[in-house]
Amino acid sequence: MIGPSSTHREPNSRPAMSDDIPFDKTFDLAPETVEEVAPGLRRILADNPGPFTFKGTVTYIVGRGEVAVIDPGPDDPRHVAAILEAVRGETVTHILVTHTHRDHSPGAVRLKAATGATVYAEGPHRPARALHTGETARLDAGGDQAFRPDVTLTDGELVRGNGFTFEAVATPGHTANHMAYAFKEGDLLLSGDHVMGWSTTIVAPPDGAMSDYMASLHKLARRPETIYFPGHGGAIRNAPRFVEYLIRHRHGREASILHRLEKGPADIPTIVRAVYIGLDPRLVGAAGLSVLAHLEDLVARGGVATDGAPAIGGTYRLPR
Repeated sequence: MIGPSSTHREPNSRPAMSDDIPFDKTFDLAPETVEEVAPGLRRILADNPGPFTFKGTVTYIVGRGEVAVIDPGPDDPRHVAAILEAVRGETVTHILVTHTHRDHSPGAVRLKAATGATVYAEGPHRPARALHTGETARLDAGGDQAFRPDVTLTDGELVRGNGFTFEAVATPGHTANHMAYAFKEGDLLLSGDHVMGWSTTIVAPPDGAMSDYMASLHKLARRPETIYFPGHGGAIRNAPRFVEYLIRHRHGREASILHRLEKGPADIPTIVRAVYIGLDPRLVGAAGLSVLAHLEDLVARGGVATDGAPAIGGTYRLPR
């Protein structure tokens, strides 16, 4: 199981906030089993379940004969072997990576070695902003620091194969290098960890930034795709409306933080206790990082004050 700095699922907060989002936690795919979920789209589940990865990482196979693999998953020889078995008799020509957390990108090394396919991604792992003292360890904990794509992609760039076309959709926020992929022939979006149907996504500095995340949500809400296939859990139908739920949820989280600060200055553990009710102790660290992401954004916009740069150990107050 991975640590909080590389999480995908945000901890539940006050029931009223989470219950407003129409989550769907139905997902019965067995690990290492191949399932066709749309014309030209298959998926296979890595056996890495946990509180932050749900049932495990979902790898997608696009096309027939010559295929692309999206998110080959963790450095798990069993999972890579299952991918290779799923494409027996076919040729893997493209490997696309949504982002460089260790349950998504490390498998690219084994898969490329076995197939010779070209690896595409936005770029290497990096922080969303300049690091503060002591933050390198947290960044290293979840990031695949060794990852280097063969081809770096920019927003809107097209990746073409034999029978499939992807549009790279830059969606920073969860990580600085997060990229979703619109499968043009299927009129659907492979959303990685930016939008998931089973839970909200954590935005954990310094990997991610709340301002980036919100901008990426608004960007997706304007796109035409109505079905998303995420990196964890099942498909999201009526996806633009679901994205609007996520936007409102984040506005509600921000309002809860400001409501607590109206009572006086507070540190992040105090805010977490006020905002997250009945929190699983395993998720306290992730909740603190999520609150930090909101506070970074609020400080940048002048809505909250603190001494020095926003940090996990800081004290926060409303401006005078």
